[in-house]
Amino acid sequence: MIKEWVRGQVSESVPTALLLTLSGGFQDAYTYYFRDKVFANAQTGNIVIMGYHIMDGDWNTAFRYLLPVLAFVAGIYVSETIRGLFKEYKHIHWRQVVILIEILMLFSVGFFPHSMDTVANITISFVCAMQVQTFRKIKGNAYASTMCIGNLRSATEMLYHYRHTKDKESLEKSIHYYGIILFFAIGAAAGCYLTPFFAEKTIWFSSSLLIVAFLLMFVEGKENVG
Repeated sequence: MIKEWVRGQVSESVPTALLLTLSGGFQDAYTYYFRDKVFANAQTGNIVIMGYHIMDGDWNTAFRYLLPVLAFVAGIYVSETIRGLFKEYKHIHWRQVVILIEILMLFSVGFFPHSMDTVANITISFVCAMQVQTFRKIKGNAYASTMCIGNLRSATEMLYHYRHTKDKESLEKSIHYYGIILFFAIGAAAGCYLTPFFAEKTIWFSSSLLIVAFLLMFVEGKENVG
């Protein structure tokens, strides 16, 4: 039980959160710039574009944007299912099971040609949903590793509190949130830069970041227990 609790706390550590956020930004850039202008994470954007095409009478394109939204819903549901199945498992934390599934699914996307862009977008949206549902805290504070709007709101709210109360904890939280946003932008920029060189296999960089996060949960967990 102690080791399980420690790995749960490690999943909220800053290094783990930054790796997940880098990967999240990378995924969104990859699907938008390489996989036919569809967002992996920003389902709000997909819904807006879907609505536009529905009003334009372009039902085929609208359906293409609907599929990632449905995949996102499925990813959240599966994540909660995994949590229920593995939450009492002693040898590996259920969040690490989720990361393993993410790694394998993202690695498989690297083999999908352009003719399978829709399948690739569905797969990555599914993965993003699992990640955002599974990893929701950094040092005990709510955050999102695959989108920025909530983090931006929290960062600015904490900055306001610090400005009016001089509470150093509020400033620290604000810096953490703005740092998460910065790392998301870095991940997105890296995805844009690397895609022309590695094409569909660019997503493997995102998968590699998740491998590091997976291993980090073991290493830091052992250090904290020791």
